[in-house]
Amino acid sequence: MTQALTNAQTLGELKAAGYRQRTVKEEIRANLMRKLRAGETIFPGILGYERTVIPQLQNALLGKHDIILLGLRGQAKSRIIRMIPTLLDAQVPIIAGSPLNEDPLQPVTKHGRELVEAQGDDTPIEWLPREARYGEKLATPDTTIADLIGDIDPIKAANLRLTYADEEVIHFGIIPRTNRGVFAINELPDLQPRIQVGLLNILEEQDIQIRGFNVRFPLDVLMVFSANPEDYTSRGNLITPLKDRIDSQILTHYPKTIDIGIEITRQEAWQQRDAAESETADVRVPHIFREVIEQIAFEARASEYVDQQSGVSVRMTRAALEDLISAAERRALINNEQETTVRVSDLNLVAPAITGKVELVYEGEQEGAQNVALTLIGRAIKTIFTQYFPDPADKEDGRDAYRTVLQWFAEGHTVTLDQDQSFEAYRAQLDRVEGLQALVTEHTTPTDAAAEAAMMELVLEALHQNSLVGKELSDGGRSYNDMMGSMLSGLGGDGGFDDDDDSDAWDAYQ
Repeated sequence: MTQALTNAQTLGELKAAGYRQRTVKEEIRANLMRKLRAGETIFPGILGYERTVIPQLQNALLGKHDIILLGLRGQAKSRIIRMIPTLLDAQVPIIAGSPLNEDPLQPVTKHGRELVEAQGDDTPIEWLPREARYGEKLATPDTTIADLIGDIDPIKAANLRLTYADEEVIHFGIIPRTNRGVFAINELPDLQPRIQVGLLNILEEQDIQIRGFNVRFPLDVLMVFSANPEDYTSRGNLITPLKDRIDSQILTHYPKTIDIGIEITRQEAWQQRDAAESETADVRVPHIFREVIEQIAFEARASEYVDQQSGVSVRMTRAALEDLISAAERRALINNEQETTVRVSDLNLVAPAITGKVELVYEGEQEGAQNVALTLIGRAIKTIFTQYFPDPADKEDGRDAYRTVLQWFAEGHTVTLDQDQSFEAYRAQLDRVEGLQALVTEHTTPTDAAAEAAMMELVLEALHQNSLVGKELSDGGRSYNDMMGSMLSGLGGDGGFDDDDDSDAWDAYQ
């Protein structure tokens, strides 16, 4: 857009500068084509969709389509929608004082038409910035046609002494007020069917009608919607004519690999605590713990305890990583340490980030949200562990790698770890386990002593998850011991394993 064009203050100056009218969809298409030719990143920060969602979305915008993003919660639908307006021009001219952002070359309201007719080329114009050309509404059951499209305003009629038949008495809804922009409706199926009917003309004929007025208001707007697949299909909450009028339906998805999930969480989570805070501590997160956090989400999305139709949001991994860092930070502050490394025991403290973000089925409710969260954490540890160490479940080859450690526990030794232990006390307990440090250094390359200690604890937890080492929990602490002793303790009613765990433990011990 030229400088002469943006300096125009009247309709005549606008014409003289060579202004050419184009629709919102044409404007987005032109800017998208320019960015694609220039090799620019169209939707920065949207990870994992480079070969799936983003190409489909670009195709829809190039085709000047109205769009619906269909996916479970936490799949970046709203973020993508809010980035579409970045494809608009930086600013566009409108008739000054227009309630519908009218194009000076094509006024649509009575006010606009009369102003242009009376003042001609002297009609004053304003420049509407890109950020003012986006509107959004969360669909709720109480949303009305007046909210979205408009209604007759009796107060305006009385003040202006107009009849209800006069176009001037209309109070426009949020969609018309976003004319020449992008309008989004989140969770579209939550709109009542009779309200959905009101959107049909907007999508097909690009106009609105209010209270039976004969006059039609042609709108220039790109409509974008979001919905949950369950609401969109199974429940039948979206009327068929409206589905038919939405040009492109684009399916979103969760991260398909651990690595993509890690990058998304790294981008979204608050990890770098304020270095200006005098009391802050430096918290280090070994990569394997990031993998465990992401694997928890993968385990939840496959768990028999979790309602898969509700999905497991990526917000869970963000909150879990923040809780993990906070647990380590709190311990460092208690022990007056300037730096610390997250530990396996810190993983139990991410349970609050899980319990509030997964919907449980009946079996999960019976288990209890806390137990389900701990189960998912345990499964994630068990899965990620085998990418670094021999699989303890492999009785022929994997089990031999842990023989020295298991023999040490079989001799009656116990390791007691407390959540708030200083590093010195923590490391001293782990160093007592014969063969544990050698096992870690053989299969991994920790960056320092703290990371090495964290890996040593990880070995103990993985052996427990494979029913080779017993574990007893207490408030803020845990003890690893001989599986047989733990099993017998459970049989004695002191807490430990249920009947199934006892059987697994006995089989593993043979």
